[in-house]
Amino acid sequence: MMQSCVTIALVPQIKSGPWIFWEDLEASMAQASKLGFDAIELFTADATSIDQGQLEELLSKYALKLAAVGSGAGKVIHGLTLTDPNPDIRAQAIQFIQSMMDFGAHFGAVTIIGSMQGNALPDRREESLAYLQEALEYLGNHAERIGVPLIYEPLNRYETNLFNTLDAAKVFLEGLSSQHIRLLADLFHMNIEEIDIAQSIRENGPWIGHVHLADSNRRPMGMGHTSMKEIADALKQVDYQGAISAEAFPWPNPLEAAKQTMLAYNQYFTI
Repeated sequence: MMQSCVTIALVPQIKSGPWIFWEDLEASMAQASKLGFDAIELFTADATSIDQGQLEELLSKYALKLAAVGSGAGKVIHGLTLTDPNPDIRAQAIQFIQSMMDFGAHFGAVTIIGSMQGNALPDRREESLAYLQEALEYLGNHAERIGVPLIYEPLNRYETNLFNTLDAAKVFLEGLSSQHIRLLADLFHMNIEEIDIAQSIRENGPWIGHVHLADSNRRPMGMGHTSMKEIADALKQVDYQGAISAEAFPWPNPLEAAKQTMLAYNQYFTI
Protein backbone atom coordinates (compact mmCIF):
# COMPACT_ATOMS: atom_id res chain seq x y z
CA MET A 1 0.00 0.00 0.00
CA MET A 2 1.26 3.48 -0.86
CA GLN A 3 1.84 5.85 2.05
CA SER A 4 1.20 9.58 2.28
CA CYS A 5 4.35 11.46 3.22
CA VAL A 6 5.33 15.08 3.80
CA THR A 7 8.74 16.78 3.72
CA ILE A 8 10.34 18.63 6.64
CA ALA A 9 13.41 20.86 6.10
CA LEU A 10 15.70 21.28 9.10
CA VAL A 11 18.77 22.95 7.56
CA PRO A 12 19.33 26.43 9.04
CA GLN A 13 21.36 27.61 6.04
CA ILE A 14 18.39 27.06 3.71
CA LYS A 15 15.54 29.57 3.85
CA SER A 16 13.53 28.55 0.79
CA GLY A 17 12.90 25.47 -1.32
CA PRO A 18 10.44 22.67 -2.11
CA TRP A 19 9.70 21.45 1.39
CA ILE A 20 6.30 21.69 3.06
CA PHE A 21 7.26 22.06 6.73
CA TRP A 22 10.25 23.94 8.14
CA GLU A 23 12.55 24.24 11.15
CA ASP A 24 10.44 22.93 14.07
CA LEU A 25 10.59 19.14 13.96
CA GLU A 26 8.01 18.31 16.62
CA ALA A 27 5.54 20.99 15.58
CA SER A 28 5.82 19.78 11.98
CA MET A 29 5.32 16.16 12.97
CA ALA A 30 2.35 17.05 15.14
CA GLN A 31 0.72 18.87 12.23
CA ALA A 32 1.51 16.02 9.82
CA SER A 33 -0.05 13.50 12.18
CA LYS A 34 -3.13 15.65 12.74
CA LEU A 35 -3.68 15.91 8.97
CA GLY A 36 -3.42 12.15 8.55
CA PHE A 37 -0.01 11.66 6.94
CA ASP A 38 1.54 8.22 7.27
CA ALA A 39 5.18 9.29 7.12
CA ILE A 40 7.72 12.10 6.91
CA GLU A 41 10.78 12.76 4.76
CA LEU A 42 13.59 14.71 6.43
CA PHE A 43 16.12 17.11 4.94
CA THR A 44 18.80 17.60 7.59
CA ALA A 45 22.22 19.24 7.79
CA ASP A 46 23.91 15.87 8.40
CA ALA A 47 23.38 12.50 10.05
CA THR A 48 24.07 13.83 13.56
CA SER A 49 21.85 16.92 13.57
CA ILE A 50 18.89 14.99 15.01
CA ASP A 51 19.19 12.80 18.08
CA GLN A 52 18.20 9.27 17.11
CA GLY A 53 16.46 8.58 20.38
CA GLN A 54 14.49 11.81 20.23
CA LEU A 55 13.34 11.02 16.70
CA GLU A 56 12.26 7.53 17.76
CA GLU A 57 10.15 9.05 20.55
CA LEU A 58 8.55 11.60 18.24
CA LEU A 59 7.75 9.04 15.56
CA SER A 60 6.08 6.87 18.18
CA LYS A 61 4.26 9.80 19.78
CA TYR A 62 2.75 10.96 16.51
CA ALA A 63 2.30 7.53 14.90
CA LEU A 64 4.48 8.40 11.92
CA LYS A 65 7.14 6.54 9.96
CA LEU A 66 10.37 7.95 8.61
CA ALA A 67 10.17 7.18 4.89
CA ALA A 68 13.26 8.93 3.54
CA VAL A 69 16.17 11.24 4.27
CA GLY A 70 17.71 13.65 1.79
CA SER A 71 21.45 14.05 1.32
CA GLY A 72 21.41 17.41 -0.48
CA ALA A 73 22.92 19.34 2.42
CA GLY A 74 26.20 17.68 1.53
CA LYS A 75 26.30 19.85 -1.57
CA VAL A 76 24.47 22.90 -0.26
CA ILE A 77 26.60 23.28 2.87
CA HIS A 78 29.85 21.53 2.02
CA GLY A 79 30.00 21.63 -1.78
CA LEU A 80 30.34 17.85 -2.06
CA THR A 81 29.37 15.84 -5.14
CA LEU A 82 30.07 12.33 -6.39
CA THR A 83 31.43 13.60 -9.72
CA ASP A 84 33.86 16.24 -8.47
CA PRO A 85 37.25 15.87 -10.21
CA ASN A 86 38.96 16.12 -6.82
CA PRO A 87 39.22 12.59 -5.35
CA ASP A 88 39.25 13.93 -1.78
CA ILE A 89 35.94 15.71 -2.33
CA ARG A 90 34.42 12.60 -3.91
CA ALA A 91 35.56 10.55 -0.93
CA GLN A 92 33.97 13.05 1.46
CA ALA A 93 30.76 12.98 -0.59
CA ILE A 94 30.61 9.18 -0.37
CA GLN A 95 31.25 9.31 3.38
CA PHE A 96 28.52 11.93 3.86
CA ILE A 97 25.95 9.88 1.94
CA GLN A 98 26.97 6.69 3.72
CA SER A 99 26.43 8.35 7.10
CA MET A 100 22.96 9.47 5.99
CA MET A 101 22.22 5.92 4.84
CA ASP A 102 23.20 4.53 8.23
CA PHE A 103 21.03 7.09 10.00
CA GLY A 104 18.02 6.41 7.77
CA ALA A 105 18.42 2.63 7.83
CA HIS A 106 17.90 2.57 11.59
CA PHE A 107 14.32 3.62 10.85
CA GLY A 108 13.95 1.61 7.64
CA ALA A 109 14.16 4.84 5.63
CA VAL A 110 15.76 5.20 2.21
CA THR A 111 18.40 7.83 1.48
CA ILE A 112 18.07 10.01 -1.62
CA ILE A 113 20.93 11.11 -3.88
CA GLY A 114 19.73 14.20 -5.73
CA SER A 115 21.95 17.25 -6.05
CA MET A 116 24.96 15.39 -4.64
CA GLN A 117 25.28 13.49 -7.91
CA GLY A 118 26.79 16.66 -9.39
CA ASN A 119 27.41 17.30 -13.08
CA ALA A 120 29.54 15.95 -15.90
CA LEU A 121 32.53 18.13 -16.68
CA PRO A 122 32.55 19.82 -20.11
CA ASP A 123 34.09 17.45 -22.66
CA ARG A 124 34.79 14.91 -19.89
CA ARG A 125 31.44 13.16 -19.59
CA GLU A 126 32.83 9.62 -19.61
CA GLU A 127 35.27 10.52 -16.86
CA SER A 128 32.47 12.00 -14.76
CA LEU A 129 30.28 8.95 -15.32
CA ALA A 130 33.16 6.73 -14.23
CA TYR A 131 33.34 8.69 -10.96
CA LEU A 132 29.59 8.31 -10.51
CA GLN A 133 29.73 4.59 -11.26
CA GLU A 134 32.53 4.04 -8.75
CA ALA A 135 30.60 5.90 -6.05
CA LEU A 136 27.29 4.16 -6.71
CA GLU A 137 28.93 0.74 -6.78
CA TYR A 138 30.33 1.38 -3.31
CA LEU A 139 27.13 2.92 -1.93
CA GLY A 140 24.96 0.26 -3.55
CA ASN A 141 26.99 -2.45 -1.84
CA HIS A 142 26.57 -0.58 1.43
CA ALA A 143 22.81 -0.45 0.81
CA GLU A 144 22.85 -4.23 0.52
CA ARG A 145 24.72 -4.54 3.83
CA ILE A 146 22.27 -2.35 5.75
CA GLY A 147 19.20 -3.81 4.09
CA VAL A 148 17.67 -0.57 2.76
CA PRO A 149 17.89 0.44 -0.92
CA LEU A 150 19.58 3.66 -1.99
CA ILE A 151 17.53 6.07 -4.10
CA TYR A 152 18.94 7.86 -7.16
CA GLU A 153 17.00 10.87 -8.42
CA PRO A 154 17.07 11.96 -12.08
CA LEU A 155 16.93 15.76 -12.03
CA ASN A 156 15.85 18.16 -14.74
CA ARG A 157 18.34 19.60 -17.23
CA TYR A 158 18.68 22.86 -15.30
CA GLU A 159 20.04 21.01 -12.26
CA THR A 160 22.21 18.27 -13.77
CA ASN A 161 23.55 17.14 -17.14
CA LEU A 162 23.94 13.52 -16.01
CA PHE A 163 20.57 11.75 -16.33
CA ASN A 164 17.28 13.61 -16.72
CA THR A 165 14.76 10.80 -17.31
CA LEU A 166 13.87 7.60 -15.52
CA ASP A 167 14.82 5.51 -18.52
CA ALA A 168 18.26 7.09 -18.96
CA ALA A 169 19.04 6.63 -15.27
CA LYS A 170 17.72 3.06 -15.33
CA VAL A 171 20.03 2.13 -18.21
CA PHE A 172 22.98 3.44 -16.20
CA LEU A 173 21.95 1.60 -13.04
CA GLU A 174 21.50 -1.62 -15.00
CA GLY A 175 25.22 -1.46 -15.77
CA LEU A 176 26.20 -1.53 -12.10
CA SER A 177 27.09 -4.71 -10.28
CA SER A 178 24.99 -3.58 -7.31
CA GLN A 179 21.26 -4.11 -7.66
CA HIS A 180 20.30 -2.22 -4.49
CA ILE A 181 19.74 1.22 -6.01
CA ARG A 182 16.32 2.36 -7.09
CA LEU A 183 14.96 5.45 -8.82
CA LEU A 184 13.08 8.44 -7.51
CA ALA A 185 10.16 9.49 -9.69
CA ASP A 186 9.93 13.23 -9.00
CA LEU A 187 6.85 14.53 -10.78
CA PHE A 188 8.20 18.09 -11.01
CA HIS A 189 11.39 17.01 -12.78
CA MET A 190 9.46 14.51 -14.90
CA ASN A 191 7.04 17.23 -16.01
CA ILE A 192 10.03 19.00 -17.58
CA GLU A 193 11.84 16.01 -19.04
CA GLU A 194 9.50 13.11 -19.77
CA ILE A 195 7.42 12.83 -22.96
CA ASP A 196 4.69 11.00 -21.04
CA ILE A 197 5.01 10.76 -17.25
CA ALA A 198 2.53 7.93 -16.82
CA GLN A 199 4.10 5.88 -19.59
CA SER A 200 7.58 6.38 -18.13
CA ILE A 201 6.31 5.10 -14.79
CA ARG A 202 4.77 2.04 -16.43
CA GLU A 203 7.98 1.28 -18.35
CA ASN A 204 10.24 1.72 -15.32
CA GLY A 205 7.93 0.59 -12.53
CA PRO A 206 10.15 -2.11 -10.98
CA TRP A 207 12.93 0.44 -10.58
CA ILE A 208 10.90 3.08 -8.74
CA GLY A 209 11.66 3.18 -5.02
CA HIS A 210 10.31 6.60 -4.02
CA VAL A 211 7.96 9.24 -5.45
CA HIS A 212 8.02 13.02 -5.00
CA LEU A 213 4.62 14.63 -5.33
CA ALA A 214 4.48 18.17 -6.74
CA ASP A 215 2.50 19.87 -9.46
CA SER A 216 3.90 21.31 -12.68
CA ASN A 217 4.84 24.59 -10.97
CA ARG A 218 6.23 22.76 -7.92
CA ARG A 219 3.36 23.91 -5.79
CA PRO A 220 1.31 21.23 -4.01
CA MET A 221 -0.50 18.83 -6.31
CA GLY A 222 -3.72 20.38 -7.59
CA MET A 223 -2.25 23.87 -7.96
CA GLY A 224 -0.78 23.41 -11.43
CA HIS A 225 -1.61 21.59 -14.66
CA THR A 226 -0.26 18.06 -14.04
CA SER A 227 -2.66 15.30 -15.15
CA MET A 228 -2.45 13.44 -11.89
CA LYS A 229 -5.10 10.77 -12.45
CA GLU A 230 -3.13 9.11 -15.24
CA ILE A 231 0.02 9.18 -13.11
CA ALA A 232 -1.74 7.72 -10.08
CA ASP A 233 -3.25 5.00 -12.27
CA ALA A 234 0.22 4.16 -13.61
CA LEU A 235 1.65 3.85 -10.08
CA LYS A 236 -1.19 1.49 -9.19
CA GLN A 237 -0.63 -0.52 -12.38
CA VAL A 238 3.03 -1.13 -11.52
CA ASP A 239 2.03 -1.99 -7.93
CA TYR A 240 4.19 0.73 -6.40
CA GLN A 241 4.23 0.22 -2.63
CA GLY A 242 6.37 3.09 -1.36
CA ALA A 243 5.84 6.63 -0.14
CA ILE A 244 4.16 9.42 -2.07
CA SER A 245 6.14 12.27 -0.57
CA ALA A 246 5.18 15.92 -0.98
CA GLU A 247 8.32 17.73 -2.05
CA ALA A 248 6.67 21.00 -3.04
CA PHE A 249 6.83 24.68 -2.21
CA PRO A 250 4.93 25.54 0.99
CA TRP A 251 2.47 27.68 -0.96
CA PRO A 252 0.62 29.71 0.19
CA ASN A 253 1.92 28.56 3.59
CA PRO A 254 3.03 25.24 5.10
CA LEU A 255 -0.31 24.35 6.68
CA GLU A 256 -2.37 25.08 3.58
CA ALA A 257 0.20 23.29 1.41
CA ALA A 258 0.00 20.21 3.63
CA LYS A 259 -3.81 20.28 3.58
CA GLN A 260 -3.84 20.54 -0.23
CA THR A 261 -1.41 17.64 -0.46
CA MET A 262 -3.66 15.42 1.65
CA LEU A 263 -6.67 16.39 -0.46
CA ALA A 264 -4.77 15.33 -3.58
CA TYR A 265 -3.50 12.13 -1.98
CA ASN A 266 -6.98 11.13 -0.86
CA GLN A 267 -8.42 12.01 -4.26
CA TYR A 268 -5.98 9.95 -6.29
CA PHE A 269 -4.66 7.20 -4.04
CA THR A 270 -7.37 6.16 -1.59
CA ILE A 271 -10.08 5.36 -4.12
